[in-house]
Amino acid sequence: MTRSFFHSLMNPESIAIVGASNNPIKMGTMHALSILKDGFAGKFFPVHPTEKIVLGHQAYASPLDLPEAPDLAMFVLPAKFLLPVFEAFGKIGTKFAIIITAGFKEAGSGGVKLEEQLKDIAKKYGIRFVGPNCMGIVNRDISLNTSVSPITGKAGKLGLISQSGTYVAQTVEYLKKRGIRLSKAVSVGNEADVNIVDVLEYLGEDEHTSAISMYIESIRDVKRFLSVARRITPHKPIVAQYVGGSEAGGRAGLSHTGAMAGKDYLYEGLFKQAGVIRAYSVEDLYGLGWALATQPKIKGNRIGIITNSGGPGSAIADTCEANGCVMPPFSKNLQEKIKPIIPPHAPCGNPVDLTFALDMKVMTEKIPDLVIKSGEVDGIVLHGAMSTGFLTAVYPHFSDILPGMSLEEFLEDSIRDLTDSVQLPSKNNFPMIISSFFDRSDQYTKEYEDNDIPVFDSPEKAARAIATLVRYKNICERKSYVSPAELKPKDTAIQILRAARKNNQTALDEYAAKQLLASYGIPVPNELLVNSVDKAVEAANEIGFPVVVKACDPSLMHKTEQGLVYLNVQASDDIMKAYDAIQKSAGQTVPVLIGEMIKGQREFLAGVTWDEQFGHCAAFGVGGIFTEAFNDITYRVAPLGDTESEAMVSDIKNNKLLLPYRGMPAVNTTALSEILSTLSKLPFIHDAIKEIDINPIIISGADPVAVDALIVLK
Repeated sequence: MTRSFFHSLMNPESIAIVGASNNPIKMGTMHALSILKDGFAGKFFPVHPTEKIVLGHQAYASPLDLPEAPDLAMFVLPAKFLLPVFEAFGKIGTKFAIIITAGFKEAGSGGVKLEEQLKDIAKKYGIRFVGPNCMGIVNRDISLNTSVSPITGKAGKLGLISQSGTYVAQTVEYLKKRGIRLSKAVSVGNEADVNIVDVLEYLGEDEHTSAISMYIESIRDVKRFLSVARRITPHKPIVAQYVGGSEAGGRAGLSHTGAMAGKDYLYEGLFKQAGVIRAYSVEDLYGLGWALATQPKIKGNRIGIITNSGGPGSAIADTCEANGCVMPPFSKNLQEKIKPIIPPHAPCGNPVDLTFALDMKVMTEKIPDLVIKSGEVDGIVLHGAMSTGFLTAVYPHFSDILPGMSLEEFLEDSIRDLTDSVQLPSKNNFPMIISSFFDRSDQYTKEYEDNDIPVFDSPEKAARAIATLVRYKNICERKSYVSPAELKPKDTAIQILRAARKNNQTALDEYAAKQLLASYGIPVPNELLVNSVDKAVEAANEIGFPVVVKACDPSLMHKTEQGLVYLNVQASDDIMKAYDAIQKSAGQTVPVLIGEMIKGQREFLAGVTWDEQFGHCAAFGVGGIFTEAFNDITYRVAPLGDTESEAMVSDIKNNKLLLPYRGMPAVNTTALSEILSTLSKLPFIHDAIKEIDINPIIISGADPVAVDALIVLK
């Protein structure tokens, strides 16, 4: 695989900054101070029109005056002044840039024009740049921080890509308080050149990044995102928060970075298809990402719970179970080992509940060690480890009965070596998540976090984190993606579409749509198209009663609501009545479709929709008259490989309908997934097709039959 160009941008040996001065409240100065103070060891060149010395470094009036072409140029100056300075760096040979400056595409038509000019200059000189309207990059490998907030200390394992500068620059203290440390971070801004997929590809290759978190307002190249994410997720987890699916969120994204938001349900399907774990808050974006970055891969979904309180233990158990985990009762052998070291009344069957026992060594070392070595669970959630934080909280009460004892003296005996506790997971290559109501002021919380064991401030959050490890395990174990098999155009389909184009139709009539689908092996009822009442009776007798009688005209797309469909018609007289009633309801002479009456109690839908951002997407869900009521539909970007269509069929919420149900056999899901896979390819081999809707697909016995179909043309 070709190494991403972004490695070079993230590892400059020299940086020039335009917009830094000696004024500490200027934004450019803040960016420069982060570069200088946070450990970057490369060359630093301030560019300033009047200042001779900037932050103790010789300044240059123009890029043309620099002693060498810097690897990376940063711009923090008004947009109206930027272009000539940017071009000057191009002339001297700088190949990478970060444009912090705002006032481009996100600012309206004038900004759009300015951004296009910026891109033209970059293309002319071969410059790759991040931004504009961003907060820069962070590379902890080389202690490079180009944002406005100090980032120091030990590097972490979590990579961050954000379409919001705030989530890179203003969350530093928030993350520090939670023991979360980044490996790399990139604020991509307007993505005029470098986009989030470029950065994703780079972080997927980065050996110091174990998991990737993404804040997304829009994905401009959906197909490439899917391809790159698909490649990464089998060996490195990706967590993504998408914001913009609502009308209000979409407006905010457009004014924020010029991002055109997309439909939430399409992003949901895209993430599932790519193996990306979705977060619904920025708190989970960081927290779940950190858990995935730091913990070893979990081997199964069996979770052990160790707690000093029944309430949190129950909350952990409920949340774990709701998220696909199981809490198996511990064996008699394991319980017999635990009982002697906990209070006599304390339960030990899983959860192990010490009921406020304060012997933390038992809780954090002995019991976890026994549970891990038993092999009876695959991960542990531990709640209630505490020492200095709890004692600090109760000190005001004790100070009255311990006169003259300072808080420091009061805490002195509680501080001990926690090495065995905090190294237990790493020594055993065993995932463990901590729940605690105490922050880093408590020794346990601090040392757990400093040793890459995530600590969450509620039992439910800790439970969701370990469940996320299980979810990622399932992603890694799903069938490998296989490219969609080739589908060749059928002559029948070509002729049907050619005739429709000749007639200037915007859609195929139902009969033609089903004939097209049938030519690709999609099962449809036995049907005949007629133009007279006598032919209708003749067709019904040929097919065999009972039959379906429907109006069939490309202008009639929603026939049931208009009284143009008659089901379960039993006799010739009823055929004649239905035929006449259809002509009357239609208000014009229309052909009539006489079809085999397919019976079944389970109905689904399948189709292909068109979206300006995503292109063609496949849809599958619960169909028939309850389509809107259930709203149980899942989506994927088309075309689909076989493994994707199989996964899509089982992804609906009411997937129990696919199993043996009330005397009905299990649905032939292979046939269903083949229908989906075929449908997803049709618009790519027939350019005239815009959308396809099969609703319902009736399950007759075990097999699916497409009993109604609509094909919309471009």
